[in-house]
Amino acid sequence: MALIVQKFGGTSVGSVERIREVAKRAIRTRQEGHQVVIVVSAMSGETDRLLHLGRAVSPKPAEREMDTLLATGEQVTIALLAMALEGLGQKAVSYTGGQVPILTDTAHTKARIQHIASERIRAALDAGKIVVVAGFQGVDPDGNITTLGRGGSDTTAVALAAALHADECAIYTDVDGIYTTDPRVESRARRLDRITFEEMLEMASLGAKVLQTRSVEFAMKYNVPVRVLSSFTDGTGTLVTNEENPVEAPRVSGIAFSRNEAKITVPGVPDRPGIAHAILGPISAAHINVDVIIQNVSEAGKTDFTFTVERSDFAKAMDIVRDIAQGLGADAVQGDEHIVKVSVVGVGMRSHAGIAATMFASLAQENINIQMISTSEIKISVVVDEKYLELAVRTLHTAFALHGEAAL
Repeated sequence: MALIVQKFGGTSVGSVERIREVAKRAIRTRQEGHQVVIVVSAMSGETDRLLHLGRAVSPKPAEREMDTLLATGEQVTIALLAMALEGLGQKAVSYTGGQVPILTDTAHTKARIQHIASERIRAALDAGKIVVVAGFQGVDPDGNITTLGRGGSDTTAVALAAALHADECAIYTDVDGIYTTDPRVESRARRLDRITFEEMLEMASLGAKVLQTRSVEFAMKYNVPVRVLSSFTDGTGTLVTNEENPVEAPRVSGIAFSRNEAKITVPGVPDRPGIAHAILGPISAAHINVDVIIQNVSEAGKTDFTFTVERSDFAKAMDIVRDIAQGLGADAVQGDEHIVKVSVVGVGMRSHAGIAATMFASLAQENINIQMISTSEIKISVVVDEKYLELAVRTLHTAFALHGEAAL
């Protein structure tokens, strides 16, 4: 008997009919002899509706109360799903994050899981029940309801799988696995049978939206096999797991991209120790993430300093940098919201030379100018003008022979 954690997102439980289908799928898994824990999100659109209600009542609602409000979305879903299971003859019980309990820190709206007590769930499983747990939420040491941030249900599912020593965590979504790139951009994108934790972490952090980054980090840390499947069609999906046979792995596994990018340049800053910290320190203090950074070679004691931030943080970052630039005696502050980041990812890159050369040559042939470059052991990212996004993705997908019959 295996223990399987199944997670269903908002689209998968978006209606009464869809909830019944989830119940039937879970019962089939139970009938195969497995113990089943289900983690669910709020019904599609519900979290946005609750956010709107909160902001309609108060322009700046207290984060504690916002967490209390948002957590009700998942509470509705777990109750409905447990009812559906019971209605089909399967014993079931639903738990909120606080009832498990899933213990978190005190950072409302973006809490992190610290501990999960598994005794209550194990007792219910041993009694032959399917356990339904609310994703996205927990409780802090003072008993306050907390939420884990957007995509937090994925993190809940993987964390529960780790705490329960589950055999697999199945993430059901509206796609049937992880693709070599977004099929909406490259129609020849191919579904991957498996991908390593490292590759998936890079893909998620670089813009792929199938799995939330924190959930992949959790899976990697506790070695939880994660399978991405479609809740609408049957199939084997994509298994996210430990690296195997790295020498024989493909050089590149996928092409990721992010539209949520903006670039800020501070030209003519003094070239002296501490300049990078003087600029980026206040940016970090404002909880703005910085990604790609370039500092040019000094000329006449001055240099140009360029970095990227998320487009949603651009206006806030520009205000901060303008204030800093005046104190540094910089020439100006320049901003560009019309850029994107395109990346090639693959653990096989460790043992294969020439990836960067192929990437740069392919883009050059299409007259796509590279503005910035960032590398790690298993990825190369470039910043280009946003009008070249789709062309760049298709060009690189072809250059690294990632095309094939998509598994639809």
